[in-house]
Amino acid sequence: MERDRRYYDDYDRDRSRDRGRDRDWDREREYERRHAAPPPRKKKKKKRSALSSSMIYILMVCGVSAILATLGWTMANDMLALNKDEVEAVITIQDEKNFGKVADQLKDNDIINYKFLFRLFATFSGKANDIVPGQYKLDTSMDYSAILNNLSSSSASRMTTTVTIPEGYSMAQIFQLLEKKGVSTVEKLEDMAANHDYDFSFLQDIPMGEATRLEGYLFPDTYTFYLGEDPKYVINKMLVNFDAKVTDAIRQQIWDQGKSIGEILNVASMIEKETDGTDRATIASVIYNRLNNPSGGTQGYLQIDATIQYVLPEGEIVSKEDYDTVDSPYNTYLNKGLPPGPIANPGMESIMAAINPESTNYYYYALGDDKVHHFFTSLSEHEAFLNS
Repeated sequence: MERDRRYYDDYDRDRSRDRGRDRDWDREREYERRHAAPPPRKKKKKKRSALSSSMIYILMVCGVSAILATLGWTMANDMLALNKDEVEAVITIQDEKNFGKVADQLKDNDIINYKFLFRLFATFSGKANDIVPGQYKLDTSMDYSAILNNLSSSSASRMTTTVTIPEGYSMAQIFQLLEKKGVSTVEKLEDMAANHDYDFSFLQDIPMGEATRLEGYLFPDTYTFYLGEDPKYVINKMLVNFDAKVTDAIRQQIWDQGKSIGEILNVASMIEKETDGTDRATIASVIYNRLNNPSGGTQGYLQIDATIQYVLPEGEIVSKEDYDTVDSPYNTYLNKGLPPGPIANPGMESIMAAINPESTNYYYYALGDDKVHHFFTSLSEHEAFLNS
């Protein structure tokens, strides 16, 4: 019995101790629970109403449509030349095949605003193929169609220039003048003179390859050319004028004398370079006297300074030393007879003087202080005049 009582006493004591521990544990858990951070609350997703989604979509569509409408209207204004500031510009086309450069110039000069739209219009309208080289005065009152029409060969906006080619100008001088006036370039003109086969009977026997083959045939006159003109048309215009001026009757006179047009132009070009303006037929007589009498006078040498001048650098003056040192078939002090070809482009007076020279015994002439030529039959008379 005693033993059983001890057992129950120990049991009660252990239970009491365990309950104390449980209370302590419960107190700790309660403390932790009270002081712990509250769990995060989940945010409730707001449900977007169907009405608000539709409104946003409508606003977006309206915004995009407004932008497209504004852009389309702006492009239409450019294409139709509406509401544009007044601008005028000169457009230069050198290569009609490079349409991109044409559009670039129009855009850079504020004639158009949209290059891609202009190129698209030109392609679909087929007018891009009608453009020709030249200089054109355009302005912002022209719509795309008018711009393209005004870049064609029949354009009223195509700019022109008047060029007066003096009698006695060489081919090189003519080409330099045309370049200075903006008609074409020396390089293009020389290439076309050398290599294009012009359909004129007087050129049939002259081989191509050298630009100087047209020397003498580029008739001096006053011409109206388009700025930036095709060099073929520029040269052809002068050749057509020569063909018209040297009529069939004149050609018959030349052939009746047993001469060619080329020979007459050769003599006429020297007359043109040597004349004081009043003595063409007399100078012609001197040239023929020297050519036709190789045993008298100058022994068949023409001895004309202008033929040497033709092969000297521009601006260089012929000296007496050049008579013996300039190694060229154009040096008529070293070579008998006519030079290889004309040395200038003569006018009609010199051409007619070459066909109808004065009949004289003169072999020499010299320019006096009175600015006119004096003529002599002998070398002694000529030298006496020079020494007087």
